[in-house]
Amino acid sequence: DGLSWLAVGDMRMRTMHSLGYALSQFDCPITFVAPPEMSLTPEFKEELKGYSVNFKEAEHVEQAIAEADVILVEPVVQPDYSKSRQEPGEYGLTPSNYKITRELLTTKARSDAILLHSLPRMDEIPTDVDITHWSRYWQEAFNGVVMRMALLSLVLGKME
Repeated sequence: DGLSWLAVGDMRMRTMHSLGYALSQFDCPITFVAPPEMSLTPEFKEELKGYSVNFKEAEHVEQAIAEADVILVEPVVQPDYSKSRQEPGEYGLTPSNYKITRELLTTKARSDAILLHSLPRMDEIPTDVDITHWSRYWQEAFNGVVMRMALLSLVLGKME
């Protein structure tokens, strides 16, 4: 309870919907930032209101990052894994108002905020953010593996 969330990315993704549902169980305000064509649908907004989720929307991460305790980022550009990761001239796929850069974190974010991402990422979080004290996505990925291992073990009857 009491943590302020910032969710940046494609609001049509199940991660964002799951986050909205999960936060309905807590007193946690959340700000959603997404391109207009990827924003919260009117139906999902009504659902969130029905669950009494304290949410708002913003057009730019800079408008909300200063108040966030937790920043969850998802891509706004859908990756095409059939192509090489970064071809010459293919930089800047993610518009700047949806990127979490080291400069933005240093100048605007709370020093104790944490940054999450479900991975893999495109360019919404540049690699120089990986070694900052904000990044928690590598621990998040590790914990996800451990959690799936435990669930499989339970389902397969290897532990109780």
